[in-house]
Amino acid sequence: MSVSLTLLGLLDRQPSHGYDLKRDYDTYFGRGKPLPFGQVYSTLGRLARDGKVVIGEAEPGAGPDRKRYVITEQGATEVQEWLSEPVEPEPHLQTVLFAKVVLALMLGRSAEQYLDTQRAAHLRRMRELTETRRSGGVVDALLADHGLFHLEADLRWIDLTAARLNALAEMVKS
Repeated sequence: MSVSLTLLGLLDRQPSHGYDLKRDYDTYFGRGKPLPFGQVYSTLGRLARDGKVVIGEAEPGAGPDRKRYVITEQGATEVQEWLSEPVEPEPHLQTVLFAKVVLALMLGRSAEQYLDTQRAAHLRRMRELTETRRSGGVVDALLADHGLFHLEADLRWIDLTAARLNALAEMVKS
């Protein structure tokens, strides 16, 4: 996920303070991994430096003065281009799962045990996401479904890999 493009997209809705951008980011995109304030402001600083946002006058607030950020035409164009481009469908052909299996086999360790442990972890996470889907709102349900579909695909891959471990072991040991 591109934090800078996501913040630009949020600014494309309306000018906002950094605090409001962080809140909106965390609400919609940062579930389980909130965006640190420092990252918000350093990203906004880079966006301002690159001419994608402008910083308005400081406004008094309950704490330190607050700056309102406004997207520029250049920033809005970048958001539009980003939204119109598809996400790469297969960005990680060599995933961490694959690398661990191959390394386990190369090192003479139990790849089957690793796959069993990974399967159990996936099933635990699927139960958590299923509960989130059941008890949450629409945003939570959609995010949970997305995670569940990816975990289901990983489980199919784990089962397929377990069935092919002997052939893979012969290949990596030769």
